[in-house]
Amino acid sequence: QLQLVESGGGLVQPGGSLRLSCVVSGFNLDWYAIGWFRQAPGKEREGVSCISGVGGSTDYADSVKGRATISRTISRDNAVNTVYLQVNSLEPEDTADYFCAADPLDGQTMCVLTQDEYNKWGQGTQVTVSS
Repeated sequence: QLQLVESGGGLVQPGGSLRLSCVVSGFNLDWYAIGWFRQAPGKEREGVSCISGVGGSTDYADSVKGRATISRTISRDNAVNTVYLQVNSLEPEDTADYFCAADPLDGQTMCVLTQDEYNKWGQGTQVTVSS
């Protein structure tokens, strides 16, 4: 069963760092892109970063470019894998619920931060940046 489970959120002081995890199970990461999205209170959900299947190309939103790194670990049998989002120099504007999601790619090789491309979502993890 295809499943995504986020963790790693919490309260962080401005300037701090956080690493979010997305445990992905039930499908082969070679054929999917995994994206991180966030939704701040009162705002629309926006893309943050993504990593594609074979090749592992990445993309970042301008709001986190230079501060964030997306990476992944793939298990030997590709059954349970983890995608990480490391964000440094956190700002209050980074406060949001963070979600990971899966895009089946359908032959594409590059990931995109377009929400409509993602058809499976996790439940989210909350990040609060405050002193």
